[in-house]
Amino acid sequence: MFVDSHCHLFSADYNDDLDTVIENAKSAEVDYIIVPATDIESSKKVLDLIDKYDFIYGAVGIHPHETKDWTPSLLNTIEKLSNHKKILAIGEIGLDYFYDFSPKEKQIEAFKAQLDFALSRNLPVIIHNRNADEDMMNIISSYAGTGLKAQLHCYSSTLQNAKDLIQMHHFLSFTGNITFNKMDNLREVASNISLDHILLETDSPFMTPVPFRGKRNEPAHVKLVAEKLAELHKLSVQEVGKITSFNAFKLFGIGAKSDTVFTYKIANSLYINVTNRCNADCVFCKRKTEPLVAGYNLAMTKSEEPPAEIYISEIGDPKVYDEIVFCGFGEPTIRWDVVKKIAKYVKDNGGRTRLNTNGHGSYINKKDITPELSHLIDIVSISLNAVDPRGYSEIMRLDSSFFNEMINFARSAKPFVEKVVMTVVSVGNINLEKARIIAEQKVGAEFRIRPYF
Repeated sequence: MFVDSHCHLFSADYNDDLDTVIENAKSAEVDYIIVPATDIESSKKVLDLIDKYDFIYGAVGIHPHETKDWTPSLLNTIEKLSNHKKILAIGEIGLDYFYDFSPKEKQIEAFKAQLDFALSRNLPVIIHNRNADEDMMNIISSYAGTGLKAQLHCYSSTLQNAKDLIQMHHFLSFTGNITFNKMDNLREVASNISLDHILLETDSPFMTPVPFRGKRNEPAHVKLVAEKLAELHKLSVQEVGKITSFNAFKLFGIGAKSDTVFTYKIANSLYINVTNRCNADCVFCKRKTEPLVAGYNLAMTKSEEPPAEIYISEIGDPKVYDEIVFCGFGEPTIRWDVVKKIAKYVKDNGGRTRLNTNGHGSYINKKDITPELSHLIDIVSISLNAVDPRGYSEIMRLDSSFFNEMINFARSAKPFVEKVVMTVVSVGNINLEKARIIAEQKVGAEFRIRPYF
């Protein structure tokens, strides 16, 4: 269920009881452990560990504390060590201006050299950052668009930096520090980041979570980190485990890619993956590249789209869910007849429904479908995304006339449903206040901002 993505099992803290620590991890449902090195000596110890234990993988590199003696020739040794089939990344590398055990210029030189090496080998990196935000963000930003993939381990920076890192396709991981007292700021960051970009870690033997703080940490305690994230995101621990483990697969390639799902549960709502097809091609949409949500694989071709009966069988009793949501990576109204059949089943059996749409359903179906929403759909959520036809065209990559098509659909839907919600994704320079006015005053809908990650 869990992946401890950062754990220093080569530490002398485990010399007397490593096998017991390993068994504890397995008992706590830890499926994989990644052990990053901090220097050449520990890199060799990492290789010994990954040879001995089948579910342990590793990373090799030079930690910023150890870069005072950095020379470019060390890359030759790192290259040899990284050739092992179970070395998944270069790390732990980065910057640490808190202790300054190594001169800053040496830290930066070693960091950049190891980033370049990781890129040359198509390996992700595991990054340490302490009190070096400005230089760290400048360096990582300079690699944007190169294909660099990173884990910012033991994340402790700002929410804005977190958003910027995620927009560059990197992952953040949290340790037991999110359970500490006086860490409300860090919990605020963790709660405002989509779990699709978060990894679990213990940083053992350090960062022991509450209630074991003050004692040696170990991989079994990664479950306590998952529990805190579950609390922050109002999800189950199982959901957090599933999502973060799939993230580890995406970054490091361990585990397995999940099969396509037709329905998927988030919190207490069941989502219906109707189609991947869409008449729009939004600039922020991942349906063509990475159609993944909360650890679920939504990839589906037209020939793989199931009939309504398959969805209905997976729904079962709709009353056990807060709502049944028609929402995948495509436009649900492309399969309007299927949506209606499923929605009728849900309503006939006491459930609630929500349709997430781009508002082009009447255009797509060549008729006004809004009267058909009556008694089938409780809430319609429509992607507003822009405040004028030109901006809408740029974001949706459609003719500008579709802006008014969407507005008219929202207005037409109002008499037939309980509520219309209009949303924008917080990407680019959208005038959020003007968008709110359009939704609330011109349409009479509720307005909601969706974060872009």
